Amino acid sequence: MKNIIVGTAGHIDHGKTTLIKALTGRNTDRWEEEQRRGITIDLGFTYFDLPDGDRVGIIDVPGHERFINNMVAGVVGMDLVLLVIAADEGIMPQTKEHVDILNLLGIEKSIIVLNKCDLVDEEWLELVEEEVKEELEGTFLAQAPVVKVSAATGEGLDGLIMLIGRMTSDEVVAKDVRTIPRLPVDRAFTLSGFGTIITGTLVSGTITREDTLEMYPVGKECKIRSIQVHGQDREACCAGQRVAINLSNVKKKEIKRGCVLAPKNSMKNTDLLDVKLRVLDSSVRILTNHMRLHFFTGTSEVLCRAVLLDKEEIGPGESGFVQLRLEEEVAVRRGDKFVVRFYSPMETIGGGEVLEPNPRVKRRFQQSVIEELERKESGSTADVIELHVKGHGDTLITIAELAKLTALSPDEVKEDVERLESQGLVCVFPMRKDTYVWHSDSRRGAKTTIQKVLKDYEERFPYRYGMKKAEVSAAYFQKIKPNVFDKILDLLIEDGCLKRVEEFLCTPEYEVRKDGVYDKVSGIFLDTFKKAKFDFVRYSEVDFGRVDRMIADDILNILLEEQKIVKVSEDMYTLKEYMEQAKEVIQKKLKEDPLITIAQVRDLFETSRKSAKPILEYMDSIKVTKKTGAESERIAY
Repeated sequence: MKNIIVGTAGHIDHGKTTLIKALTGRNTDRWEEEQRRGITIDLGFTYFDLPDGDRVGIIDVPGHERFINNMVAGVVGMDLVLLVIAADEGIMPQTKEHVDILNLLGIEKSIIVLNKCDLVDEEWLELVEEEVKEELEGTFLAQAPVVKVSAATGEGLDGLIMLIGRMTSDEVVAKDVRTIPRLPVDRAFTLSGFGTIITGTLVSGTITREDTLEMYPVGKECKIRSIQVHGQDREACCAGQRVAINLSNVKKKEIKRGCVLAPKNSMKNTDLLDVKLRVLDSSVRILTNHMRLHFFTGTSEVLCRAVLLDKEEIGPGESGFVQLRLEEEVAVRRGDKFVVRFYSPMETIGGGEVLEPNPRVKRRFQQSVIEELERKESGSTADVIELHVKGHGDTLITIAELAKLTALSPDEVKEDVERLESQGLVCVFPMRKDTYVWHSDSRRGAKTTIQKVLKDYEERFPYRYGMKKAEVSAAYFQKIKPNVFDKILDLLIEDGCLKRVEEFLCTPEYEVRKDGVYDKVSGIFLDTFKKAKFDFVRYSEVDFGRVDRMIADDILNILLEEQKIVKVSEDMYTLKEYMEQAKEVIQKKLKEDPLITIAQVRDLFETSRKSAKPILEYMDSIKVTKKTGAESERIAY
């Protein structure tokens, strides 16, 4: 069963509230001032039942031009609008403005209700109907059915109800209950014994009692205590329903119209919006750069400045890309509709659709910016996700972060990422807590960069195995977590653009240079250590002639990596075979006597105490011996 929201629109005093009372038996004017003045100031809500048993929520919106902001709030989530026109007056200024707003906010289905038919004769009624059709020609209401009624006498109401039933059963598209729940708040109040209550139209997803959600943009975590749909307690509510929700952990004063209830970390507050904005044909204003405006979306009203990105100005009937710089934060998602009104006097200028809810500050007339916005305008959610991934090439972005930026569910993002991966546009790195996504352009760029860096390094340091992994990470991937960097390395190795030797990175074809210089220096090392045997020579005291000391350092490291020599202690080295020999001797001695001293080691190897001590310390490091407490004594490990 589809959940249907029907709303009213039209000029003040054309009988919207009276019509709803005739349909439902309830008065939607809640406030004393409304009833005293006979006009609807705030939103009114009620319901009625269709002949097939379906229950329809109905919203009564204000018609007076001073209360247009409340009217915009009421349009959120509407599936069908009853445009109410009094037969004795016809189309009036607010009728036209309401039509413009409904069109800007994406309302497509409507019924034109000619009310107060009891006050005019047939001839007059025909003239009014013709006038209405002429005035609405070229609008989304051009093909809307016309129903003639009298809310006062009940004439034509049965036919109106039947038509609503047909249009809502056959033509209204079901809401998306798979995505994240979003409830724009249109009213907040307290009720004795219950606490804070909010009302609104759930525009997407499902909310269940005991859920813990977040109130945006205030950042307050809220628990759902109870849910009502049309005055009846429910365990859950879903997209398309008018709901009242009892919240804990939040006070009424912390909430205002314009707040949005949604899952924690599912949205991101913003004071910047990239939009496609169309100025109404009927507007008497030209939108100029940096113009101050009233911005309406969902149930929010915020002041903003309009930065025109692709035009010097936008005239009546024209569209353009605009960055709205808001004076307060809001929480919206791509595709949300909006209306803008002139700062003063308050009159509707135009509206459009949010293209990017979390943009960076943009400069005007940049071709790359325009192309990006064009793609966001016409592309799918996958296209938008690809652009976000592309913009995070130096940090990578996770599924959770993408979901927050786009206000999509993680499952929706995963589907799009999988589609992009199958097209070769992104690569993914599943980790324990989340999945990181990397754009293929960034991958190609990294390959080019790292190959150049490694080749330059190999030319500068030909006697090294390559560049240390940590060095590459710190210099070129400093914003990426180490475990993710390892995944990137695996991918680049798979691509054949580098190879890994222990903790060193180099180009695939690279080999350590072993030329005459290498032979000379390594020969000096090996001969020196061989002659010294257990009377260790300090590395700093070895003479390499005219060979640069840095080259000697590198060749020393090669000999260490190849395990031809070992480091005994700081600045002391010897042949690997000598320390293997020492290991055997010491292990044999420990079998005869469980305790060995530095003096005994000195005598065993016919060396000095200066060399004997490093031998024991080396044996400690390879877990042949360990200290007993005394500095000079060791036992078997």
